[in-house]
Amino acid sequence: MAQHWVATDFGGLDVLRLVDVDVPAPGPGEVTIAVTAAGVNPADAKHVARPGDRDQLPVPIGYEVAGRITAVGPDTDIASGGGEVGDEVLAFRVRGGYATELTVPASAVFARPPALAPEEAANLLLAGTTAAEMLHVTGVRAGDTVLLHGASGAVGVSLLQQAALIDVRVVGTAGEAGADVVRRFGGEPVRYGDGLADRVRALAPGGVVAALDAVGTDEAVDVSLELVADRQRIVTIAAQSRAGRDGIRAIGGAMPASKAFRDAARARLVELAADGRLVVPMARTFPLTEARVALELLAGGHPGGKLALLP
Repeated sequence: MAQHWVATDFGGLDVLRLVDVDVPAPGPGEVTIAVTAAGVNPADAKHVARPGDRDQLPVPIGYEVAGRITAVGPDTDIASGGGEVGDEVLAFRVRGGYATELTVPASAVFARPPALAPEEAANLLLAGTTAAEMLHVTGVRAGDTVLLHGASGAVGVSLLQQAALIDVRVVGTAGEAGADVVRRFGGEPVRYGDGLADRVRALAPGGVVAALDAVGTDEAVDVSLELVADRQRIVTIAAQSRAGRDGIRAIGGAMPASKAFRDAARARLVELAADGRLVVPMARTFPLTEARVALELLAGGHPGGKLALLP
């Protein structure tokens, strides 16, 4: 038996329950992982916050983990090649990562770089692939200057690092507490709030070629529209309603094009982490039993880094 967090209904954190489950043996193309750390992301709670198909209940919670392989299905290799019992791995785009053990598609599993601790590895790919897609869909190239809303958050920090690797200058919005984080990872912080557009113009008198929104506020979208003429070079991950109304791009892990890109981007991001060129700043870890506490902290905003659950 293993322990899994599931949503027994649709709604807030009170619908989450820690339950005992039988973990199926892996079939062809699958492996079983004993979870060492589970990444904590806003999407973990958001996808059960609104009413959905009740036939899908209970819904397993958690999309990314790090751990150790405990069983391998017949004729099966993991995404990075090989894969044997005892190997340390990470996995992204799984169902039910808030668990002590789970069986997952081997195509979602990669060898864990020794440079990453388990709790870091368990938080690498959801934020990392999201950031990579934002750079991709806006056509950012070396020498460009871009505006990033929410630069000190998890997606923002990964994007700052990935942008620096391709010689892209990033002006990133942040509060006073986040400004040092933006500088640490190669961005130029700018305070959000009234007058934001003018402050960006002062920092980038030549203009910004694209705007990347990781916060979803009206201010972020309005300033992006004011500063970037080509609406196809404005992307949001959190303001889908504004995207439909204003003709800007919206991306999300459930969208087929986003899913395909993010799946293809995983191997490259693992390589960058293995080389130490992509790091995952951590704020806190929690016992698996305190998943609700971790999600409450995350929902409050600005935890100062990533959070992980440790079974």
